[in-house]
Amino acid sequence: MKVYHDLVKLVLAEGVRKKSRTGIDTVSYFSAFYRHDLADGFPLLTTKKMEWGSIVHELLWYLTGENHIRNLRKHTKIWDAWADEEGNLETAYGYYWRRFPSAERDEKGEWSVKEIDQIRYVIDEIKRKPHSRRLVVTAWEPGNATKSKLPPCHYTFAFNVAEGRLHCHLTQRSGDVALGIPFNLAAYSALTHAIAQETGLEPGVFAHTIIDAHVYVADEGTETEAYDHRKGLLEQLEREPLPLPKLEIARKPLDELTFDDFTLVGYEHHPRIKFKVAV
Repeated sequence: MKVYHDLVKLVLAEGVRKKSRTGIDTVSYFSAFYRHDLADGFPLLTTKKMEWGSIVHELLWYLTGENHIRNLRKHTKIWDAWADEEGNLETAYGYYWRRFPSAERDEKGEWSVKEIDQIRYVIDEIKRKPHSRRLVVTAWEPGNATKSKLPPCHYTFAFNVAEGRLHCHLTQRSGDVALGIPFNLAAYSALTHAIAQETGLEPGVFAHTIIDAHVYVADEGTETEAYDHRKGLLEQLEREPLPLPKLEIARKPLDELTFDDFTLVGYEHHPRIKFKVAV
């Protein structure tokens, strides 16, 4: 995908070196943006092999609203580093998507908490008022963010309907360009496909703003050299992108979808490139 390659080039060329929470330096670029029209193909990177199974299992886990990874662990270990021994997470995206704790104050001035299913609200609102500008889902809960080991990176997304197409804009506070962004791009595009299908629309444009887009870097000969992502990304940039695949999803309600209901058609790719995760 040209837009992804352009993002990599931008961060490497214009980013500034910064310290990070992980102890590994980054080359960081402020406020990167790209967009991809889903009519041009499903945006699963072809210049390296992507772990499609992990992407779909993670998305389906989000949609369960669970705040633990005990079921996700059966399929992928991508969240193990941030969960406790029992699999519980301080911050779980899907928990806030499906069970966001909303404070309400009654006529006596007393507060109570009500859980909001934001995904269901968005789907129902698209059907009722497709031109609404309130089709927003957030995973950012301020109280949680002050104490979580890893508060949400891709913290809010919004939908927009125009001319029978469903568009999605994702805002991300922090984005690992080599590892995280390709996952986020594919996962939210798949979610857009699924919600478009349930609401009788065609998938539109996926747009993505990354406030801190960064590449992990380390100097040669240092203890952290294995975490340097530049070499792998430069190798990826040298590869010629292949035609994008297509995504087919079984015609079922969103909450009834399973892994086998997502079919990737025509996915051709270059070999895998390994990048070490900075935790």
